[in-house]
Amino acid sequence: RIFVNRSLALEKIKCFGFDMDYTLAMYKSPDYEELAFTLLLEHLVSIGYPHEILAYKYDPTFPTRGLVFDALYGNLLKVDSHGNLLVCAHGFRFLKGAEILHYYPNKFIQRHDMKRFHILNTLFNLTEAHLYACLVDFFTNCSRYVNCDTGYKYGNLFMSFRSMFQDVREAMDHVHLSGCLKEKTLENLEKYVVKDPRVPLLLSRMKEVGKVFLATNSDYNYTDAIMSYLFDFSDGDKAETPQRPWRSYFDLIVVDTRKPLFFAEGTVLRQVNTDTGKLRIGTYTGPLQHCAVYSGGSSDMVCDLLGVKGKDILYMGDHIFGDILKSKKRQGWRTFLVVPELARELQVWTEKSELFEELRSLDLFLAELYQHLDSGSSECPDISSIKRRIQKVTHEMDMCYGKMGSLFRCGSRQTLFANQLMRYADLYAASFMNFLYYPFSYLFRAPPVLMAHESTVEHSRLD
Repeated sequence: RIFVNRSLALEKIKCFGFDMDYTLAMYKSPDYEELAFTLLLEHLVSIGYPHEILAYKYDPTFPTRGLVFDALYGNLLKVDSHGNLLVCAHGFRFLKGAEILHYYPNKFIQRHDMKRFHILNTLFNLTEAHLYACLVDFFTNCSRYVNCDTGYKYGNLFMSFRSMFQDVREAMDHVHLSGCLKEKTLENLEKYVVKDPRVPLLLSRMKEVGKVFLATNSDYNYTDAIMSYLFDFSDGDKAETPQRPWRSYFDLIVVDTRKPLFFAEGTVLRQVNTDTGKLRIGTYTGPLQHCAVYSGGSSDMVCDLLGVKGKDILYMGDHIFGDILKSKKRQGWRTFLVVPELARELQVWTEKSELFEELRSLDLFLAELYQHLDSGSSECPDISSIKRRIQKVTHEMDMCYGKMGSLFRCGSRQTLFANQLMRYADLYAASFMNFLYYPFSYLFRAPPVLMAHESTVEHSRLD
């Protein structure tokens, strides 16, 4: 299924755009995250971190997307769209009541303070989130280090959580930019990349009704290797369409896009020599060439080269900020968010529906307790046992999804990630392959969203 936040007529879409990583190319979880995690640990040890951290293994049940890392206190936080705290963990220890108030007296964070609070929204961030928890866990429990509120002391040295954050970010950059993660991935594509024989079929159908383009932050050589693997079914794999070069499925291919910069001023547009992978010097100013590959550029240049306007484009990506939010806010592109976690989320949502129903009935029971009281009432209902029950059911529900709970909610409260998905993604699904099951004349209709006064007050005729 494809889920709808804003109505979209598929027949009005003249152009289908794709990101590559985690959209066209799905990486196998948890194998891919385990690889990235190992490379991150090895890099940290190479710059001076204790060898003991190599004992940590990636745990796919711990992190979820949309967590916030507090670089002042080293905590991993789950928050709602306003910055109210839903879950707080220091390492692998989940903080309760008084401990949370020690760090956050208002149970609230100024999430726009980007120097302190860092949102971990991408699938690449899952390993990063788990690594913060591992490092905090290690230094907190290592007898050589003295625990402080904002870091650790070791003799005359002080290591702040902020410096730890910077080290991990630099390690992330190293792993991605040095090419070591890409190298290991290409050495064993079968282990790390999902190959779906239906991909060529869907893209060829899309190309019959509109234009198709690829815009990825990856370089050409890596893009070529991954895409060649995805479209190569010469080894007896059953493809739904005849074999042909992967570039022929696209009207435009842009690599090194540097999103989200791509959706603003962008960078210089250059042509790629597909024989060598090297860039041609000078800015490309000519017309669109069939099967040509470009580097850099901007979303405006994509519209110009393809001869389309923002609303004509449906862009598909996995990055809520880099792909979806920026393309929607700055360009008015229609957006489709790939949420691979959705399959698991829906499974728990249906299997554990009785827990959510219990939460709903507890909320209704609370409302009924106050129904016949007004400003003149002196009695005060005892709701402590109901609140405890709500907390217990919420925790039980969270644990069904993983140690950090659901990507979308905490009990009956929605997460920051859920809010951003609803605001910026017109459509979303576990995979873009779900488009196979819809005709290109389909009208995706969003359900009407009722405001509080509309959903709680019944319609009645006024005489």
